[in-house]
Amino acid sequence: MPLALLALTLSAFAIGTTEFVIVGLVPTIAVDLGVSLPSAGLLVSLYALGVAIGAPVLTALTGRWNRKSVLLTLMGIFVLGNLLAWQAPSYETLVLARILTGLAHGVFFSIGATIATRLVAKEKEASAIAIMFTGLTVALVTGVPLGTWIGQELGWRATFLIVSILGLVALIGSAILVPSNLKQAAPAKISEQLKVLTQPRLLLVYAMTAVGYGGTFVAFTYLAPILEQVSGFESSSIGLILLVYGVSVAIGNIWGGKLADKIGPIKALQIIFSALALILFVFTFTAGNQISAVLTVLIWGAFAFGNVPGLQVYVVQLAQKYTPNAVDVASGLNIAAFNIGIAIGSITGGVIVENMELMDTPWIGALIVVFAIVLTRISGILDARD
Repeated sequence: MPLALLALTLSAFAIGTTEFVIVGLVPTIAVDLGVSLPSAGLLVSLYALGVAIGAPVLTALTGRWNRKSVLLTLMGIFVLGNLLAWQAPSYETLVLARILTGLAHGVFFSIGATIATRLVAKEKEASAIAIMFTGLTVALVTGVPLGTWIGQELGWRATFLIVSILGLVALIGSAILVPSNLKQAAPAKISEQLKVLTQPRLLLVYAMTAVGYGGTFVAFTYLAPILEQVSGFESSSIGLILLVYGVSVAIGNIWGGKLADKIGPIKALQIIFSALALILFVFTFTAGNQISAVLTVLIWGAFAFGNVPGLQVYVVQLAQKYTPNAVDVASGLNIAAFNIGIAIGSITGGVIVENMELMDTPWIGALIVVFAIVLTRISGILDARD
């Protein structure tokens, strides 16, 4: 495997860390900037909206640009966004920084997989993509808990400074190692891209993605304050608990992919969504005890991201059938749907915290995931008819 893949993997690690590390820093940022918990939680939503807008729109606008030029521009924006977050004098500046880095994130994962496949022989394309996305998984396992710990010990600003340094190293590595003459496919016509947005079967999968993923983030956005205020953990312990969660996520992601391969994405998604709804409901009652809270978070992690491989495979299968000339666009829009789910879920969680109680977030998140089960069932029925 070429060294250029290492630069892409490091980029994915830095980007994955900056997206999810905010979850562990919500209470710290709220206190330091003098804003409410829901306002701090909004930093998760606005980043996700930046990704959701950036993935389809900016990918389409940069379709004819040189791939290496786009990659370096994106990483430059990412570094600047995190430096702005590091020096943010106010909450409003931090919001702007999050949106800016979110825009870069959306396009990176849209074109990063394409660049990875162009670096290797055809028979190694899947392995190249897997290596690049390993950076995202490792970010959940190590980057997020380590970033949270740094934020707790040295202040949340230090976390963004370190992430920006990682991004700069990845940018320099990409500039040196990624070739300038990468082949690129002709971008899909606007009419073909629009067809994806008007295909009912694909829209149904995007709804499954947004609702199923969003239900988790109603509670996950406020996991740190729940563990501090309800479970009674010290803030310094949150990073360690997120490490446990991240390891579980990595295992669940692999297991979810194998399950989708073995029994098909629809059956796999029904099992994973059902388990996720159950564990969120159970967390409402187990969060009050430290041991049961950690055990529940451990099981939660195994199912929270286990739906990702099944959803991504399913949308590609349907796109190949209904919009064969715009499979990449359809896949990119599913990444946008994930982030719309994160945005809606974290905003919903903020409304619940503001108007109800902190511990109302898990059971309401569970109800939202139940809706995803219903949508999955409908899609399965439509598949059977076809």
